[in-house]
Amino acid sequence: MKVIRKTTAAMAVFRQFTKTKISGAIDIAMRTGKVHFYGINNHINIIIAVNMSILRWIQQEEMMGHSCFSLQDIQRAFPSMTSQIMLNELSRLARKKIITSVHNGFYVKVPVHYAARGEVPPVFYIDQLMHHLGKPYYISLLSAGQLLGAAHQRPQKFFVFTTFPASSTSSRKNPHIVWNYRRDIFPELLLRQNSETGHVLYSGVELTAVDLVQYEQFVGGLPIAATVISELLDKVDYLKAPLCLFKTASLAAFQRLGYIMEEILGGSKQADELYCRLKKLNMNLRWVPLSRRHALSTPCPKHTRWRLLINTDIEADEI
Repeated sequence: MKVIRKTTAAMAVFRQFTKTKISGAIDIAMRTGKVHFYGINNHINIIIAVNMSILRWIQQEEMMGHSCFSLQDIQRAFPSMTSQIMLNELSRLARKKIITSVHNGFYVKVPVHYAARGEVPPVFYIDQLMHHLGKPYYISLLSAGQLLGAAHQRPQKFFVFTTFPASSTSSRKNPHIVWNYRRDIFPELLLRQNSETGHVLYSGVELTAVDLVQYEQFVGGLPIAATVISELLDKVDYLKAPLCLFKTASLAAFQRLGYIMEEILGGSKQADELYCRLKKLNMNLRWVPLSRRHALSTPCPKHTRWRLLINTDIEADEI
């Protein structure tokens, strides 16, 4: 990278490249070909990129299948460029909707087919972002249900689980992502699906079902959770599910799931398999309310098998 700072030399170089007369201005930034011009109170700085511009580098990376990049990637590609010029150029490209910042220091090249929307869906970049953060993850809840074929509920948010500690995330940069955190993520419970930029990881059907019950407050309540589970019911197999599945949720969540499958969805086979698995694991069921968000009435109906106090109704017409 060659930097020319004297005004007379800068004027000559700029005219050579653009054949344009220059007038100084405050906080102006323009780029023509390989010339970067910055005019501040008539003090002109022209940066000549000997190899390529940041935009050209981004375009070449995209052609090689790399649509996401970090600030560190730019710094490695342009070691002689100052941080301020680098950030100015990235800001300019973001204002023009060529790139978008989805996390502090992490960017996505906006594909042409998303340009009209003005935003890139999280499924496009979530795997690359989590790799950048160095954290395991999986797409979860309603978003996982959609990937598994549950089309009844079209999620307005994109649900992601990752591990503690909680990352510093911006709702402005990621307004559609709902982050949830857990202590462990078990790879054997996850599925992989190809995406536009590589692949994504999402919860398998058994984990998705119990997550929907355990975290029903994030999806709109037990009726919506049951709606999605109804579309996954034929795929669940709790007899063959990995042992680690039963470390992912409370015993009460499995009790509620068993009740929903048996009494609300008519899935007695699936409920029996779950009940047998819990018994084999010596998990002793204790009395708990069906809903954590409803008060207990007196007297409260009981479901003996699943040890549940039925303090809410899940209407059949909601399923």
